[in-house]
Amino acid sequence: MATTQEKTTPCCLQNDTTTTTARSSLPPPPQPLRKPTKDWSDPSQDPTRKSSSVPTIVPAFDTLTDPPPTNTASAPSKGILSMVRAQTSHPLDPLSAAEISVAVATVRAAGATPEVRDSMRFVEVALVEPAKSVVALADAYFFPPFQPSLLPKAKGGPVIPSKLPPRQARLVVYNKKSNETSVWIVELSEVHAATRGGHHRGKVISSKVVPDVQPPMDAVEYAECEAVVKDFPPFREAMKRRGIEDMDLVMVDAWCVGYHSDADAPSHRLAKPLIFCRTESDCPMENGYARPVDGIHVLVDMQNMVLIEFEDRKLVPLPPADPLRNYTPGETRGGVDRSDVKPLQIIQPEGPSFRVNGNFVQWQKWNFRVGFTPREGLIIYSVAYIDGSRGRRPVAHRLSFVEMVVPYGDPNEPHYRKNAFDAGEDGLGKNAHSLKKGCDCLGYVKYFDAHFTNFNGGVDTIENCVCLHEEDHGLLWKHHDWRTGLAEVRRSRRLTVSFICTVANYEYGFFWHFYQDGKIEAEVKLTGILSLGALQQGEARKYGTTIAPGLYAPVHQHFFVARMDMAVDCKPGEAFNQVVEVNLKVEEPGKDNVHNNAFYAEEELLRSEMQAMRDCNPLSARHWIIRNTRNVNRTGQLTGYKLVPGSNCLPLAGSEAKFLRRATFLKHNLWVTPYARDEKYPGGEFPNQNPRVGEGLATWVKQNRSLEEADIVLWYVFGMTHIPRLEDWPVMPVERIGFMLMPHGFFNCSPAVDVPPNASDVEIKDSGMAVKPIQNELLAKL
Repeated sequence: MATTQEKTTPCCLQNDTTTTTARSSLPPPPQPLRKPTKDWSDPSQDPTRKSSSVPTIVPAFDTLTDPPPTNTASAPSKGILSMVRAQTSHPLDPLSAAEISVAVATVRAAGATPEVRDSMRFVEVALVEPAKSVVALADAYFFPPFQPSLLPKAKGGPVIPSKLPPRQARLVVYNKKSNETSVWIVELSEVHAATRGGHHRGKVISSKVVPDVQPPMDAVEYAECEAVVKDFPPFREAMKRRGIEDMDLVMVDAWCVGYHSDADAPSHRLAKPLIFCRTESDCPMENGYARPVDGIHVLVDMQNMVLIEFEDRKLVPLPPADPLRNYTPGETRGGVDRSDVKPLQIIQPEGPSFRVNGNFVQWQKWNFRVGFTPREGLIIYSVAYIDGSRGRRPVAHRLSFVEMVVPYGDPNEPHYRKNAFDAGEDGLGKNAHSLKKGCDCLGYVKYFDAHFTNFNGGVDTIENCVCLHEEDHGLLWKHHDWRTGLAEVRRSRRLTVSFICTVANYEYGFFWHFYQDGKIEAEVKLTGILSLGALQQGEARKYGTTIAPGLYAPVHQHFFVARMDMAVDCKPGEAFNQVVEVNLKVEEPGKDNVHNNAFYAEEELLRSEMQAMRDCNPLSARHWIIRNTRNVNRTGQLTGYKLVPGSNCLPLAGSEAKFLRRATFLKHNLWVTPYARDEKYPGGEFPNQNPRVGEGLATWVKQNRSLEEADIVLWYVFGMTHIPRLEDWPVMPVERIGFMLMPHGFFNCSPAVDVPPNASDVEIKDSGMAVKPIQNELLAKL
């Protein structure tokens, strides 16, 4: 990912690209957040950007592993060892286009024969995230705002290393000839040589073949699959029977087969496409999903790109062209747009309140880093809050959406096979798109680009992939004193970081919102086009909704998994967090409840992984608090953040449903594990055609590791059940779902009490227009 300088619309602000190297002396203490200025993104205005080298003080070492977490307050400090080789990118910055090119060239050059090299297809190239200790070292001495307090104090003063370890890339490579999947680790030692046209200087650290798996599908494969199906003579004959001879009208969406029997085993790379057909329309963006083609069975060997099964099982007539199927403006969809919408402009005459340095963001006492991967999309790193004299207080090390599953509730063909793992089978990041066209974000906007490898090893760039901007959020707090007639009120604003991806017919917007009162909200916005089936005349199905004549939308569910590597009040290396479940209890009638009105909050410590498999319960207002076991607030209570569920559900499919073999993690809303570097994805790394039952979370928690004081990782599973409505057609208005991370005893009082009044409010008071006490009203009430 890289930042961009392009100013796309009047509501968008320019961005900057910055790099920083090591400093030659001990850095100054962290600078306080400054008021916004119009040149907020000008690198020349940043006094922390001076760069030089730091002399080596102690011998170098190469380890990249995390040290054992500290569980004792008196753990001795042995200083910081020096590390090898310098770099200009922060250890958590996404891979640049040059780094991706070097990684691909290094792996390709390592191929044993020209045949092997030609058969390599590059599914994913992503950053190997370094140990948390390396991140702390970089934040302390190498990158602004320079936070040496992140590291433990050493006798005789800090030992400043001279260099950071080289960055590494992890590549998932599919061999199209042998049908093998391999994982490579490449050290990116001198990437700058490639950018000047020189030779690559990557180094293969390791490579291994992963047996019995299939990696995610790629857009190149989808395009090839469509072409192969449309060129297949029996398919053309089947379409001709339905009155379609122009193959340019036909849409073929390749869907992964999942795993339902041994026929779906990963020994072959398979897809079962869904077929749709446009009409001969003049609409520039005709909704082709409005005419599903049912009754044709197709199975494609994606390795060799050939049809291995084809059958025209049932002649289902194409649905008639629905006059309400299109969603483009005005006459292009055959309608008229409303004319009473007046302009609504977002104006920030002094610029935004946030500051951005590379991928580091500061806003309203919050700071964090923006990351991006082909699989997860947006990642939020190193979330912390600047709390006055208490300084920088960490909240989380890493926040992201790691998986989503969309199971359909119709037992008929082809819908029972529609169980998409959109992250693990396709990649949320790889399906993201540019936000520069249209106003996905309003106001002064900071954009970040994203770089990916394509299937053939080239580098694709999505410009303006991630959007950062402020939003007005209504009322923050208010109180009106009826005795004096005076009132204090503050408006809320939030900082939003987001991206949007399109997976075939559906769009998903993923958002992280940061609030002035210390809250963090995770939100998913669902929109796009329903996945439909065709109905014969007079037919109806109870497993969905008839949307239009001959069109039917099956019931389905959308599940999302947020992985939150928490660090509540924990410095790097500390493992002082635990999770407490809170339920409201009604007091039994008796001497302690003589008025039958008593209820109270009951807490239970989740001591182990098996105990921490939990479900939401709105009847008891159930929530979970992540507490620091060593830090207390002014009342002596442990500081913490609580996870507050939003609306949620569990799978409605039976316990023996085939997709649950690969999605056992959907059986509970909350899972808690101690941090382990290789435990990243709840269904395992390769859910595509995965024959193994319960891989991932369901297997990891069987270790039943202790959670009483640990480096805690929360896995929150949240979902919605979609019973389609006619109002969801032709394009679905946004549905929202998510959850909140809310401070619970983390602060000594409301952190939002210092938010100043709006400038307009101050001007009214200064002009003598403030509301005066109403004595008559006061006397009447008294």
